[in-house]
Amino acid sequence: MTPAPVPSDNPTTAPLATPVDAKKILTEVLKYTGLLAIAIAVIGGGLGYLFAGTDGLISALIGTALAVLFASITAVSIIGAMRFDIAAFFGIVMGAWLLKIVVFIVILALLRDAPFVHTMVLFLTVIAGAVGTMLIDVIVVFRSKLGYASNVTLPSSPDETAP
Repeated sequence: MTPAPVPSDNPTTAPLATPVDAKKILTEVLKYTGLLAIAIAVIGGGLGYLFAGTDGLISALIGTALAVLFASITAVSIIGAMRFDIAAFFGIVMGAWLLKIVVFIVILALLRDAPFVHTMVLFLTVIAGAVGTMLIDVIVVFRSKLGYASNVTLPSSPDETAP
């Protein structure tokens, strides 16, 4: 039987990256969401103006604003809810989710018959924003080093407890 390796005073490998907290991850998500919004507003607004005139530009800007608003509500609700216990956390996050659904339905109902809205441009920019923010979430979370457990104290090794 081979004995267990003993840690040396001179490690040969680089230390692991320091874990990142969830607030930093969500702040990074918000930062990249802002950059995505600028890109969608410029590209979607330009294409909307090219294909549908001023109505297309306005529709692209409204679609961009909706996508950013909903992505931001999620991140901000999680950041704000992190200081509460788990029941309140889920209550706040689910409340924000329900708020997003109601606001989205109300906004679409108000914009349905608006003469300045080009529905296809609005639809495409909302879809681009939704897909883009999902990709941002996935990329930022995968690149982070968020631990599975927090505030954990590991038991001491048998060598440390021996007199």
